[in-house]
Amino acid sequence: MAADRSGSLSGLTEQEAREFHSLFVTSFIGFMVVAIIAHFLVWQWRPWLPGPKGYAMLDGFNQSVGSLISFVA
Repeated sequence: MAADRSGSLSGLTEQEAREFHSLFVTSFIGFMVVAIIAHFLVWQWRPWLPGPKGYAMLDGFNQSVGSLISFVA
């Protein structure tokens, strides 16, 4: 068994390396899908590049937060 592992820098056999690689690629693709969905949802909530009027939806933000805090407290 030690002879099988002597040719590899990682100490993994060929089959173990293939299994690890497939798990790594699957996990990476899953992470990328979640990240892309999260970025899309944040973009829908507040675009990173504001329009000509800037972030106009923030104009009433302080008033909204104030009324929310008075409602909770």
